[in-house]
Amino acid sequence: MPRINFHQQLATLKDKLLAMAALSQQALEFSVEAYLARDMGLCNHVLEIEQAINAAETTVDEMAYELLAKEQPMAIDLRFILSVIKINGDLERIGDQSTNIASRAAALDSQPAISLPVDIEDMGARVGVMIRTAIQALLEGDAALAESVIAMDEPVDDMNRAIQTELVAVMEQHPEVAVQSLNAIIVSRNLERAADHATNIAEDVIFWVRGADVRHKFSMIQSVEDRHLPIN
Repeated sequence: MPRINFHQQLATLKDKLLAMAALSQQALEFSVEAYLARDMGLCNHVLEIEQAINAAETTVDEMAYELLAKEQPMAIDLRFILSVIKINGDLERIGDQSTNIASRAAALDSQPAISLPVDIEDMGARVGVMIRTAIQALLEGDAALAESVIAMDEPVDDMNRAIQTELVAVMEQHPEVAVQSLNAIIVSRNLERAADHATNIAEDVIFWVRGADVRHKFSMIQSVEDRHLPIN
């Protein structure tokens, strides 16, 4: 009976983490929409969601640490609880990045709308897919699905670098749109960081399911590949 109760508590912990994950996903999507549409109502809604995320983070942490202290879990159950604690932190930070994006949207409220030569909408959509896929991998305990999230991270990094390069050039040539360009650079950077947190979540799902630490595996592979690129 005690062991049954323990696994019921694990299921409850997972449910609470997934509910928090849904909030983080919403916050990111709404913040990008608020930025693109300059919707101040959505900006305020993102701030409200972020408060709920912070409250959920405290609840999940307390439950996880209580299970660690009282149940002294072993093997996969221990890995699950440790992963929950780490994922919990990444979900909260996605909420923080979303709040930062909403703040950039609010800062543009008094600025004239202009068209910039970058695609924040596409970048936001890509990051949204990463977060949703990482959450799905967590829900299903699917390490292969989690690996697909890790593979999505580098293209987002490339987009962030390209956006920053492009907008620095825009500011040099058109100082009158510096405010809008700088805000877009900051939004791009926040999206790139949110993608990093989605990657962290995916890596923790792999650790939970397989017991494998892959935090540096993919970066090491990329580094080796880079060293063997032909020099033109």
